Amino acid sequence: MQFQTRHFGVIEYERQAVFEFPAGLPGFEDEREFVALEQPQTRPIVFLQSLKRPELCFITLPVQTIEPNYRLSVSAEDLRLLELAEDKQPEMGKDVVCLAIVAVAEGQPPTANLLAPVVVNLRNRRAVQAIQSDSGYSHRHPLLAAGEEEAVCSSCAGESARQF
Repeated sequence: MQFQTRHFGVIEYERQAVFEFPAGLPGFEDEREFVALEQPQTRPIVFLQSLKRPELCFITLPVQTIEPNYRLSVSAEDLRLLELAEDKQPEMGKDVVCLAIVAVAEGQPPTANLLAPVVVNLRNRRAVQAIQSDSGYSHRHPLLAAGEEEAVCSSCAGESARQF
């Protein structure tokens, strides 16, 4: 299948590569299908490209690249949406992939949302943005330590992207 995007041009993807968000994303409830793209030059960044709106693409990072000891806690409701067993928490890397959405505002250092990561069931590709209540995590976790310089990718247009 093919889809025209604003940032990557035409992408080709397999139907089984699509992440399905049964409840959409907060603020984007009508956006239910995304494909995850990686580019060798921007790893470990994973781009979540909407398959409905060509201009909608979220920058994400695997949470364990930000916080190696990240503790995932998924609510019973989210476990149902993901079609996972409700009697135990999923294991990252085995049952689910957990991605933090990155916010990049002009003139501000980038931050990651560790409070509400995107959780994807690896078996069926169903996904939710799971709020980590009482976790102590922030929705604005700094990605750069004080004094670190920011590496900026000004444009990824025209580069080939690989499906996640």
